[in-house]
Amino acid sequence: MPLRWRAIPRTRYLHSGRDLLSELSARQLIADVTRPDDFAKHLQKTRTIYAGVDPTAKSLHAGHLIPLLCLFHFHIRGHNTLALIGGATGLVGDPSGRMMERSLSEKAQIEYNTIKLTDSIQQFFSRATEYALDKAPSLTTFTQLQVVNNLDWLKELNLLDFLRSTGIHFRVNHMLARDSVKLRMSAHNGITFTEFTYQLLQGYDFYELFRTRGCTVQVGGSDQWGNILSGIDLINKVEGDNAKCNEGCFALTTPLLTTSQGEKFGKSAGNAIWLDEKLTSYLDFYQFFLRTTDADVEKYLKMFTLLPVEEIDAVVREHEIQPERRLAQKLLAKEVTLMIHQKEGLDAARVATNVLFGTDYSTLHAKDIVKSLANDPRLVLCTEDEMLGITLPNIAAKFGLTSSKSAARQLAIGNGLYLNNVPQPDVHFKLEKNHLIDGQVAILRAGKDTHLILALR
Repeated sequence: MPLRWRAIPRTRYLHSGRDLLSELSARQLIADVTRPDDFAKHLQKTRTIYAGVDPTAKSLHAGHLIPLLCLFHFHIRGHNTLALIGGATGLVGDPSGRMMERSLSEKAQIEYNTIKLTDSIQQFFSRATEYALDKAPSLTTFTQLQVVNNLDWLKELNLLDFLRSTGIHFRVNHMLARDSVKLRMSAHNGITFTEFTYQLLQGYDFYELFRTRGCTVQVGGSDQWGNILSGIDLINKVEGDNAKCNEGCFALTTPLLTTSQGEKFGKSAGNAIWLDEKLTSYLDFYQFFLRTTDADVEKYLKMFTLLPVEEIDAVVREHEIQPERRLAQKLLAKEVTLMIHQKEGLDAARVATNVLFGTDYSTLHAKDIVKSLANDPRLVLCTEDEMLGITLPNIAAKFGLTSSKSAARQLAIGNGLYLNNVPQPDVHFKLEKNHLIDGQVAILRAGKDTHLILALR
């Protein structure tokens, strides 16, 4: 008899008694870590941890979720967490993982992105905290995430002072040995001095946060490993005799995700999956995770949700019995959408999914349909004169569902023109108010998957 994952009681603790590093490892959130045994002991006391975000865009996207969720695991264990936005380093450009030089961004754009990202990061942590408390109400009260901007300390830094106080501790042969530098040195255009100094600036960030906030841990993507080590080296050299430095500082990197097909995670048809619903709709966000392959879904459930690992294992076992039911993918899409967009976003995504991909419209309501497809180009608001008393083929052609009236008529004759999921072969069929869902909405479909949703204003 297959295990019914819906019946599994909610686990009181998200981590089932594991220490933090073991939990992160079980969730496949660790690519590299320095001195793991010492690190585990270090985390037995409350520490301050930070992760950096480059202000190259005005919103977080799905690719940001891995390092931020890793930071969030520290957050829910009671550690102090910082998110650093590179308002200064964003003006320089990080060469890590890139064969070509980044185009330098305009200062005004970086400033705008920094403001928007601050809001985006704070919203993510606020909603993720609500999500975590729903999963495990016994979690203790968290300290509030702090968002800092490295422009605050780097903008006044004098070049000569920086070279004397910081540059003196960096050896060029060690800097050249960093993977990010070696990769660029092997490229045709090499690396500019501006990009070459990036690791000094990021290293200085770690030192500044250690000095002013007692920060001892940096989290980042695996392409940041060399930059983080630069910071640890700087702290050791400048503060080596400081009592605070006796235990040392630590680096933890998360995997840079690709799908099982080798595609960069967080992209859909080449477009980023944003966490801002104005940039990526609730529907598209939900569908992105719903389309996860069987090969990736177990890993993504562990990485992107706070469901206990043991519960995920049980879900995957049932999923493997009947993979065509896509139980694991549905759970993944539900949990991530709930965490990022809350219940309102999840409900909207499910309604829109039913409209565009479902077969039973009996439970749909007009107001929910309109709300769920707000800003979707397939939703058209119109007057009664534009919709009622007009033949369905003419409506299909008028609003662009088909290329012409004759194409719409041929489609109808072939049972390929649908109204509210029912084929309408009569080319003289006229749309009236009693045909509309709640007297307000008509869902037209041409063929298998081309939709037009008309709603009365």
